[in-house]
Amino acid sequence: MKIRFRFPLLLLLCAGGTLQAQSWLLGTFSKHDRANPVLTPRATTTFDCPVRGETVRWEEKDVFNPAAVVRNGKIYLLYRAEDLVGKYQGTSRIGLATSTDGLRFERMPRPVFYPENDAFKKYEWEGGVEDPRVVEAEDGTYVMTYSSYDGDKARLCVATSRDLLTWKKYGRAFNNFIRGGGEDLWSKSGSIVCRRVGSRLVATRINGKYWMYWGDQPQLYVAVSDDLINWYPFTRPDRSLKAVAEVRADQFDNRLLEPGPPALLTPRGIVLIYNSMYNAQTGQVNLPEGTYAAGQFLFSAEEPDRLLDRSKGYFMKPDKPYEITGQVNNVTFLEALVPYKGRWWLYYGTADSKIAVASAPLKK
Repeated sequence: MKIRFRFPLLLLLCAGGTLQAQSWLLGTFSKHDRANPVLTPRATTTFDCPVRGETVRWEEKDVFNPAAVVRNGKIYLLYRAEDLVGKYQGTSRIGLATSTDGLRFERMPRPVFYPENDAFKKYEWEGGVEDPRVVEAEDGTYVMTYSSYDGDKARLCVATSRDLLTWKKYGRAFNNFIRGGGEDLWSKSGSIVCRRVGSRLVATRINGKYWMYWGDQPQLYVAVSDDLINWYPFTRPDRSLKAVAEVRADQFDNRLLEPGPPALLTPRGIVLIYNSMYNAQTGQVNLPEGTYAAGQFLFSAEEPDRLLDRSKGYFMKPDKPYEITGQVNNVTFLEALVPYKGRWWLYYGTADSKIAVASAPLKK
């Protein structure tokens, strides 16, 4: 059956709690309601887990929070998937699916990235590997940031690949970050600044460094790197982490901020799509408690730690049944953005259970 584009709901609005016109915003994104969700859990695919020593249905519980790249004329979606076994009734692994239209995907039967009996098991088991974001280096190497979770602490980690199938792990992104004796930071959600080169999003240097926004706190942080592997957070003179953005007390983003897809260098500055969590007790927006809605930041292209502007309101919120009800209710969590066939394709997790997509025309 041919799937037609249909956009009954524009997500860029101008009422209370939603966006007013800001010309630097990436676009007017519309959900593909007739195709969504584009990926759902599957109980028929199995995987011989090298750590557990048994076969698991690795994507039986949930699929969500994907990364995406365009390669060989296709969209490649790297997505988080959970099984239903173990201490946490769900270890996360990363699967791979491809599409030629952005809507219908063919999946690989096994995950391409997962906990193993290696030096990184102590960080990854048995919570797993979560929430990937992927950009390209200048030489075509894919660089993935992801969260490892041992059941106690999340740690932002880095891996690389030439083909999206075989990955080399490097461990913690902040492994060499020493702030008065060294520490093991809780850290998540690394969004590397990149530029669009055709259908590729390529990591780009600014002032001689690569830049990455990160965190899942009331503050948003930034880090720099010389090699895309070893990262160093910005700190203040007292060695505390330097915040580059903070929550707004009465808005949709009043509880926490978390980077979305890779940040994009544009003629107006660096645009970062971000996810936020809402506290209904203190906010003045008509959203349910705990809602994850999305906004956009604009940072300076010359000083990426300087915030220039932010969206007046959210541009995406949960309003579909599969976004409202799931493992975690009222969640649209944006993580993947690719330019493909004249449109921006924005993939997101719904209620920590499924994957959906919205798109917008590419600006000329």
